[in-house]
Amino acid sequence: MSGIASGMTLFSALMLLLLVRVPIGVAMFMIGATGYVWFTGWEWTPLLNSLKNLAYARLSNYDLIVIPLFLLMGQFATHGGLSRSLFRFVSAFLGHMRGGIAMAAVGACAAFGAICGSSLATAATMGQVALPELERAKYSGSLATGALAAGGTLGIMIPPSVPLVIYAILTQESIGKLFMAAVVPGVIAMVGYMVVIQIMVRLNPGSGPAGPRVGWGERVRSLLVVLPVLLVFVVVIVGIYGGWANPTEAAAIGAAACGVLAVVNGGLRWRGLWHVGLGTAQTTAMIFLVLLGADQLNTALALSQMPTELAAWVKDAGFPPLLVMTAILLVYVLLGCVMDSLAMILLTIPVFYPVVMGLDFWGLSPTDKSIWFGILALMVVEIGLVHPPVGMNVYVINRIARNVPLTETFKGVVPFLLSDFVRIAVLLFFPVLSLVLVRTFQT
Repeated sequence: MSGIASGMTLFSALMLLLLVRVPIGVAMFMIGATGYVWFTGWEWTPLLNSLKNLAYARLSNYDLIVIPLFLLMGQFATHGGLSRSLFRFVSAFLGHMRGGIAMAAVGACAAFGAICGSSLATAATMGQVALPELERAKYSGSLATGALAAGGTLGIMIPPSVPLVIYAILTQESIGKLFMAAVVPGVIAMVGYMVVIQIMVRLNPGSGPAGPRVGWGERVRSLLVVLPVLLVFVVVIVGIYGGWANPTEAAAIGAAACGVLAVVNGGLRWRGLWHVGLGTAQTTAMIFLVLLGADQLNTALALSQMPTELAAWVKDAGFPPLLVMTAILLVYVLLGCVMDSLAMILLTIPVFYPVVMGLDFWGLSPTDKSIWFGILALMVVEIGLVHPPVGMNVYVINRIARNVPLTETFKGVVPFLLSDFVRIAVLLFFPVLSLVLVRTFQT
């Protein structure tokens, strides 16, 4: 059996386990261990020898420390009331427009994502803050919940982003460059969602009425409240890319700063600190379990020679590079039906990355191509958070908005999905949008 056929057999078995609701980390570990034994001649000794070093080799990686630190920063932001300040700030400038409160919710999601790094946390936190205001302003249920579900995806599009950290570790790419490259596409995503809201309220004015206008005094006060949060984002991102601090040091500074802000401005107390620590530990454990499962599966795939054979086959077949990239992006969209973004990154990058790096895209250098593909992959896997049947952001928001039927929420995210596809097409044909900041600050 060829390496490609062997690898596809493993992937098929993995999909079966996921369909019967086996946790993704456990499923990948089981299939990886079975594949390892298969490719080593049904001998258990090599697998046991491999398992002795698997956990240590992965979890002793210094770069992984950045993950719990960014998660801690997000927990402080979530439990410290920073989300409410961000929403009031954006709402002060946009709330008087038709659809303005929904636009403010999207803008606040983007700002919260700059210190959170988790889409689900962004959707859940901003949903609790913004949904009561949207309901009070008589927004339609589909627009209110759809905007928040889509806006929640900005949690990992705007850096810092845990999936981008994982991508950087898997591909030996610079975390700072990937964070810088994600800024412009993240802003484009935010603006695209706001344009969608404007189109929807113009087609149906009653779905998003205008709110009261706020004076400049209140706007300035709201700016002063969130200014420290914006400075944290600037220090973390510019500090990493500018070389003032490595990613771990910048994440530690950001977590400490958010902790101070949560205590001083958000009123965080000892009970809240317990929840912050517990939430960070639980999410970190989940991510590291998935990492271990992915390592075991990727080891089996390496033994099967599937990534190497697939890359060689695609290159020799002479397919147009854009056709190959489009097929890869469509696979991500389909995988989003059954798994979350982190699992998709861990599962597919070892297979797709060699394929992409073996092709020529507009003469991009290997580093530029690696960064561009990382941003494209991030954008596509996030679609899985809002499209059925998984759509975790949709379920999170719908659970908060108990009076809105689930079908209405899914109906509400459709226009935002169209915006996502337009944005991905633009980024696919214009890589410079992902690379402009990286190239600018290099020079």
